[in-house]
Amino acid sequence: VLLAGDDTLARKRGLKICGVGMRHAPRLSTRKPAVMNWGHSWVVLAVIVRFPFRPDFCYALPVLFRMYRSKQTTEREGGTHFTKPQLMVQMLHVLCNHRKNRRFHLVADSAYGGKSVLCQLPVNCDLTSRLHLDARLHAPVERSTNGKPKGGRPRKRGVRLPTPRQMLEGRGRRVTMNLYGRRDRSRLAECVAHHYHTPGRLLKVVAVEPLTGGRTIQAFYSTCQDATAEQVLTWYAMRWSIEVMNHDAKGPLGFEEPQGWSRHAAGRTAPTAMLLYSLIVLWFATDGHQTCRPVHRPWYLGKRHPSFADMLTELRCRGVQEVVLTSTQGHAFLQKPAEILLHILKSAA
Repeated sequence: VLLAGDDTLARKRGLKICGVGMRHAPRLSTRKPAVMNWGHSWVVLAVIVRFPFRPDFCYALPVLFRMYRSKQTTEREGGTHFTKPQLMVQMLHVLCNHRKNRRFHLVADSAYGGKSVLCQLPVNCDLTSRLHLDARLHAPVERSTNGKPKGGRPRKRGVRLPTPRQMLEGRGRRVTMNLYGRRDRSRLAECVAHHYHTPGRLLKVVAVEPLTGGRTIQAFYSTCQDATAEQVLTWYAMRWSIEVMNHDAKGPLGFEEPQGWSRHAAGRTAPTAMLLYSLIVLWFATDGHQTCRPVHRPWYLGKRHPSFADMLTELRCRGVQEVVLTSTQGHAFLQKPAEILLHILKSAA
């Protein structure tokens, strides 16, 4: 089961809303200046799935949520402060312990790829994330024939290996892959090594130098040491589906609009919107896609697949259609006005 983990900001107004604070705004920030906004910060764990009506696209269906609260707020209320990676680990243990016979695989960005998550993973969960270009890598510890380390104090780490940046200075192999909806050429260098902070776990390390697209060199790792470099890059590219989910939940569903003041209201409205997103996508995958006909727009001729806005429009029109057609049943002269009304509603939505 492939999982995606990330945090998102729900911007709010007002000083009396429970749990608000100055949080990092990733959409407005760049690599140099960091922009802060007033609101809630939610840590989300989603399941990545593919559906037959669009097999080339991944959907992230959120299932678990935790609101991040600052250390000052939790100490003032007498609670225990948890960082965002710690909240992610809590949700992973809840999900993985609920299905111990399943194998899970979390894909997350560098904020959740550090030792605070890597060292606390459940037994039945793997992790794929980004790696610093100057990360310290070590080979496995060499042992003697009797299974004991060679002479002296037992070593925790083996021989020092080149960093991901140094790996790209040597020879690499060139590949062409379809990632993020485009076809890119890259140069790869890969190895299996131990990270300095996790000497007991082997990692598959992949360093990438994009040859097209104007992007900088990057490095990734996965706890699946037997995976190929192409698989690691494909897994990490699927993480983008949770960014699309955050965008759609804040837009058509109004994830940021409720202004509940109390603790219960603030803790329930946002997860409800996220769960509604999952339910709408599941409904469309099972039933809605069979009758969905997107409205013709002459200025958007390149659109081939339904967006989440189209899914929500189809669901709303299906509900209105049941009410209107039921009320006009038996009145033939009302059938045509009812169809025109449904067409107008679909165009307006």
